[in-house]
Amino acid sequence: MLIQDIRRILALAGPLLAGQLAVIGFGVIDTMMSGRASAEDLAAIGLGSSIYITVYISLTGVLQALAPLAAQLYGAGQLRQIGEEVRQSAWLALALAVPGVLLLLFPGPILSLADTPPALTGKVERFLHLTAFGLPAALGFRVYQAINNALSRPIMVTLLQVGGLALKVPLNAWFIYGGLGIAPMGGPGCALASTVIAWGWCLTGIAILYRGNAYQALEIFNRWSAPRRASLLALLRLGVPMGMTYLIEITSFTLMALFIARLGTLSLAGHQIAANIGAVVYMVPLSLAIATSVLVAQAVGARRFEEARRTAWSSIIFAVALAAVLGIALWLGRTAILQMYSNDAAVITAALPLVAFIALYQLVDAVQIMAAFILRAYKIALVPTVIYALSLWGIGLGGGYVLGFGLIDGTPSFLHGATGFWAANGTSLAVAGLLLVGYFRRVSGQACAEALASSGTSVDPKRATEA
Repeated sequence: MLIQDIRRILALAGPLLAGQLAVIGFGVIDTMMSGRASAEDLAAIGLGSSIYITVYISLTGVLQALAPLAAQLYGAGQLRQIGEEVRQSAWLALALAVPGVLLLLFPGPILSLADTPPALTGKVERFLHLTAFGLPAALGFRVYQAINNALSRPIMVTLLQVGGLALKVPLNAWFIYGGLGIAPMGGPGCALASTVIAWGWCLTGIAILYRGNAYQALEIFNRWSAPRRASLLALLRLGVPMGMTYLIEITSFTLMALFIARLGTLSLAGHQIAANIGAVVYMVPLSLAIATSVLVAQAVGARRFEEARRTAWSSIIFAVALAAVLGIALWLGRTAILQMYSNDAAVITAALPLVAFIALYQLVDAVQIMAAFILRAYKIALVPTVIYALSLWGIGLGGGYVLGFGLIDGTPSFLHGATGFWAANGTSLAVAGLLLVGYFRRVSGQACAEALASSGTSVDPKRATEA
């Protein structure tokens, strides 16, 4: 059954991975093109991207609640109710866009934490102002993405994402270096290119939902729905903890960037490259986690709890094995990979030791992301949020600050600076992974026991949990 489950997961995860890699390719292209403009542009993109991603991921995490809710409804055959959930999610996206745009337009309080030079601060502000105009479109496209994932139809999302990636390079070149009436914008030009593409994605997604035959049974546009308190609260009960989880996870990296910025532009540039490499590799377990979450949620919605648990365990085993292979490949090719990002020897030297941590923590990163998404398929998000807060903020960020700035006498010198932050972050992910898997084991066992009990079959709940 393991091979069969893996085949089902890969059939869905393959298009998801292609789409995720296309999206992360935006960051790769921005890093490479801005890095070849100047080290200052690279540092500005690194800091600006960290802030934007914090806002974007936190808000889209709330909207991501649509995916498990719709997947369970799909498994239960309640198609019209899915259409209502889409309409309510659209209202929620509009509401979330307001604070997000304001934060990006007025980033002064956040930037004050980094204590960056005025020239760098100005470029970061211009970058964030341009991303603010694209945020509403990005949130709207996230609703389209969530519903397609829930229906096991990720291919159109992937095609749009790949098409956007193809446009990213020429648009970046145009806005960064100037031409055809556009003055050179430097690093902030990357943000304008992303904003243009985000609006193209959003409008195209709406047109597909309206015209596509596959979505007609959902009746998304057949009726008008004002914001409904009960529906929005249901989305928020699941979405807010999910958004908080994303916020905790991403702020651990954002605050890392802000603290590392105090170590100098060179350290920040090296960290940005390492973070970008880690983000690319992270797309593999993330795609597997999204696919697994959909399949598990559909099985839970159809009350096939044994299938849901089996699929989940199969996916965790496969993700860990794959992460080990990727980690080894990353370490063996570290020098060649870094040279693709920068031709500055000092920047490469700053990034090189960080790659070791990325290669090692792929294993624990795969475990924690798989377990977190599987729990969301059971509509459980609050406990994972608490686990993430304690581990990533407490152990990861707090421990990184202590190690990175050498606050404890006798700390090995190789753990000072950016490497200390990365070492603590890897440890925090290991703790989170162990706790999340343990909680999933308990939840899935109880679900199976209750299903057996409702069918009239006697079962020992303790043994079901241990299975």
